[in-house]
Amino acid sequence: MSMLALDSRQAPRTDRELVTACISGDEQAWNELIDRYNRLIFSIPLKQGLDRDQAADIFQAVCLDLVAELPRLRDPQALPAWLIQTTLHKVSKWRRRNDRFVADDGTHAEQAPAPEADMPDALIREVQQAQAMREALSGLSDRCQRMVQMLFFETPARPYKDVAAQLGVATGSIGFLRGRCLDRLRSALEGIGLCR
Repeated sequence: MSMLALDSRQAPRTDRELVTACISGDEQAWNELIDRYNRLIFSIPLKQGLDRDQAADIFQAVCLDLVAELPRLRDPQALPAWLIQTTLHKVSKWRRRNDRFVADDGTHAEQAPAPEADMPDALIREVQQAQAMREALSGLSDRCQRMVQMLFFETPARPYKDVAAQLGVATGSIGFLRGRCLDRLRSALEGIGLCR
């Protein structure tokens, strides 16, 4: 096999396959499902202004609801939307419970106002797009995933010579490999309607 050949990889299980396996008690499927959606769930409270500890509490509450409600989920393809709505509900509930704080003088003072009413719609679109990007990336070979991560998601982006050393390829081949990986990523994103 040529050094330029990209890693082949088994396609990740669909949400439908994971949900069916989870319901039948497959622990590995639960791990895959949580791995797939942990950043989606965790990002929502953070984007709504909660701190990491509060976001972790909400993440745990959403996961507990997921365990309880998964057998009743009618359409496994609706799982991301269900997770978003459930997480937003948990954030809203948290905000209602904590809508006041005690000021230094011991009196109650109003907490800063919640985000604008239309924020959840914008947030939903943002987290859906981020989740779609994560899913599209997960369908790429390991080499492509690592390359895209190093070139586009690290700050600062790594120089080609560092990427080449990490991947064990010639520096001159990075541009070609990057192009093939991005073509595959674009195709995956087009397949889910995120890119034209």
